[in-house]
Amino acid sequence: MKLSKNIGTLASAALVVASLSACSTADKMKDGMADAGDKVMGGDAMSAEKSELAAQAEALKAREAELAKRESMLADKTKAMDSANAPGANYGAGDLLPPGAKPGQCFTRLWVAPQYENVSERILVEEASERIEIIPAKFTTAKKRVLVKEATEKLVTVPATFKTVKERVLVKPATKKIVQVEAVYETVTERVMDKPAHTTWKKGTGPIQKIDETTGEIMCLVEVPATFKTIKKRVLKTPASTKVQEIPAAYDTIDKSVIATPPTTRKVAVPAVYKTVTVTEEATPAKERRIKVPAKYATVTKRKLVKDGSMDWREILCDTNMTRDRITSIQQALKSAGHNPGAIDGVIGGETMRAVNAYQRQKGLPVDEYLNIATVRALGVSPK
Repeated sequence: MKLSKNIGTLASAALVVASLSACSTADKMKDGMADAGDKVMGGDAMSAEKSELAAQAEALKAREAELAKRESMLADKTKAMDSANAPGANYGAGDLLPPGAKPGQCFTRLWVAPQYENVSERILVEEASERIEIIPAKFTTAKKRVLVKEATEKLVTVPATFKTVKERVLVKPATKKIVQVEAVYETVTERVMDKPAHTTWKKGTGPIQKIDETTGEIMCLVEVPATFKTIKKRVLKTPASTKVQEIPAAYDTIDKSVIATPPTTRKVAVPAVYKTVTVTEEATPAKERRIKVPAKYATVTKRKLVKDGSMDWREILCDTNMTRDRITSIQQALKSAGHNPGAIDGVIGGETMRAVNAYQRQKGLPVDEYLNIATVRALGVSPK
């Protein structure tokens, strides 16, 4: 439907261009007739008519160029919309949705647990080393007279004397102030496209075989039509401007204290200070003795990661893409494969899911709490 609308728009533009071309041809004919008429009409009348015809021709050329530009823009827009509506295009899907999905498909996101294997390994528990035994030092005590403070000289300061004088000082220099004249705006309304027609992901209504609380998300790709909205815009009517305002300097008279007599100093001798203390002196220094300690080993069993765990999208059947007849076909296929699904009633119950899980384990298929598409295909049932 969108493509047909775009083609119709392009066709309308083509008709307008054709009509303009016809108008241009008619103008050329008029120019020829005007040239013939110039030979008959007077000089001033002929010049005025030729000027008017030339102005009309220029206006038509300008309109023709504008329509050609609009036609090119419509073609580009149609191409972009066709790309956005192509199969598998996920408008606003992001990186956390199933890749390459088609309308009608449903998926659940499951955690695939990592795979490990047990390996035995002889590991070093404690490296070979040396044990150090310390033989402590031996000490003796003695009395000593020690210098606590050396003899010095200190300077005794004779403070200065001050007097108060008055002084005129600059408090604030002269400046220039820029005053802003605010801009004037007006409000206009405009109808714009809020969101183009697209396909998007929505949560499914839940897997029909869900019999208890399970984890995982079900996402379905659906079509959403384009939406429009009317917006109000403030447009500039008169731009903002500035003007310069002069601000004079400010002065103040203050009392200032100045030195009348500068400070002086004189030297005074300070004698050294001594003290008798008891000190501990080392009689025999400490010694060390090194003893070899052999390395220690042990055999341990480790779990080695074979494959990392990951989140995976798995296609499943849910209310969006399931019918009662398809469930009946799945139950019949399970029964034919030797797995009892319970009553063949087109309803997924506990017995049916137990049969599905047993079939998945037997065939090496992914085992989960959903009826995934890989299992449906393995049973020979069409998922559509």
